[in-house]
Amino acid sequence: MVKQDTIEIKGKIEELLPAGTFRVTLESGQSIIAHLAGKMRLNRIRLGIGDQVKVQMTPYDLTKGRITFRF
Repeated sequence: MVKQDTIEIKGKIEELLPAGTFRVTLESGQSIIAHLAGKMRLNRIRLGIGDQVKVQMTPYDLTKGRITFRF
């Protein structure tokens, strides 16, 4: 799989879940489970409820994603 085979979409954090995962509501209204990307963990970027984020998803599983940026 090539790194460019991802879908990037904006969303809003709705719920904090254990183990660095979050419930994110996307712009389209869909709700997914997303985890923090490695660079965000290394730089200790904290997220809270209501934060706007950019989520990367694979076209193979549209229910899970990776949070790569906080606005």
